Amino acid sequence: MTGGTEVLAAREVGYAYRGGPPVLRDVSVAVTAGRNLALVGESGAGKTTLLRLLLGLARPTAGEVLFDGAQLAPRDRAFRRAVQPVFQDPYSSLDPRQRVGRIVSEPLRSLGLLSGSRADRREEAAGRVAEALRSVELPADAARRYPHEFSGGQRQRIAIARAIVCRPRVLLADEPVSALDVSTRARVVELLAGLADGHGLTVVVVSHDLSLVAALCAETAVIERGRVVEQGATADVLGSPAHPYTRRLIASVPRLSHATRLR
Repeated sequence: MTGGTEVLAAREVGYAYRGGPPVLRDVSVAVTAGRNLALVGESGAGKTTLLRLLLGLARPTAGEVLFDGAQLAPRDRAFRRAVQPVFQDPYSSLDPRQRVGRIVSEPLRSLGLLSGSRADRREEAAGRVAEALRSVELPADAARRYPHEFSGGQRQRIAIARAIVCRPRVLLADEPVSALDVSTRARVVELLAGLADGHGLTVVVVSHDLSLVAALCAETAVIERGRVVEQGATADVLGSPAHPYTRRLIASVPRLSHATRLR
């Protein structure tokens, strides 16, 4: 990859669940600041497992994961603030018993980012929550409402607001639009692209949706059966795929296949 600072990297990573065959084998990918990255492949290819390793939710059984050039320490506060997740299902990822303001402000409390008296902390949290909600194009009064009062697309915006409230450097998003309808997907993709441009965020997306990848990500890594078979600039990977597996993925998306042939 070119340009920018390497924030996260997997180096020759392998992973196997206890008693099972390897899910990942000798995988190396890098997340470079300012270069959105897509991890693509069919279901079961190992994409989500790799994302879990990059989030520190699991440890590789071979190789290593690096954060700012050092071995990842998942409990390190600097890492937890810098790298935030957005999960697939906006219905299950938000606590229905809590108001949106409480949900969005949770990272501020868990990471100890609020200071001063109780009143000071409450005021600062309210301001940060309002800022995050504005960034995802939701009104400030959304903080007083509950998740069930919002549509699926709005709930995913709430989940994104929770992820950006602590001003991270990287968002790791696992199929962030797959649970949404087509028109809502497009708006959430536009939102993620705008956040990347306007907030200095780097977005890493696990997806099988190549249209999303083409619209959002500068870099793409293609994973087949636990191995990276092709990676590089998205325009090259999707426009002139070198590996047969990548060509099959593109051929399965008629519009994208047609578009790449026109390039």
